[in-house]
Amino acid sequence: MESANEERKITMTDKNRFNRVKEEYLPLLEQYVPIVARVHGGSHPEFHEVKKVFDKISDKMKQAGINKAELEREFTSLRDITDNYTVPADVCETYEAVYNMLAELDQAYHS
Repeated sequence: MESANEERKITMTDKNRFNRVKEEYLPLLEQYVPIVARVHGGSHPEFHEVKKVFDKISDKMKQAGINKAELEREFTSLRDITDNYTVPADVCETYEAVYNMLAELDQAYHS
């Protein structure tokens, strides 16, 4: 059985991982998501939904500051829209990078 200190340490480590991933990927995602929506939105209209959900995630994370925002609903929605972040065969590397970053952010949030 874990002690309270060990449990707190695990929780802090998980929170730190999410914060590191957030700090690394949020600026890139804010730059790439609108571009991918513009470039690929015609042939992949689902990406417009990805953008809407990402915009909510971004807003919630900014409002939460150093605290962990409640994003369960948004990540569930992203997994549904993207078929668990499955990258379409006919897209560019930036589209793929967006899905990979979103998937890693989702995983860090849930770890």
